[in-house]
Amino acid sequence: MSTTRWCLTIGLVLGIVLAFGGWWALVSAIVLGFIGLVVGRVAEGKLDMAALFGKATSR
Repeated sequence: MSTTRWCLTIGLVLGIVLAFGGWWALVSAIVLGFIGLVVGRVAEGKLDMAALFGKATSR
């Protein structure tokens, strides 16, 4: 299993544990799963955070 999938799985599990039951559990699981996915993509080097938050180099 890749790092991205592990982080996505962990985010989903934490979302379910955090907000067990109801509509908000679903919303929380999706949000935390997305956060886990982003962390996994950064850990694998597939998402460059410097390009998103870095200084603009063009003048």
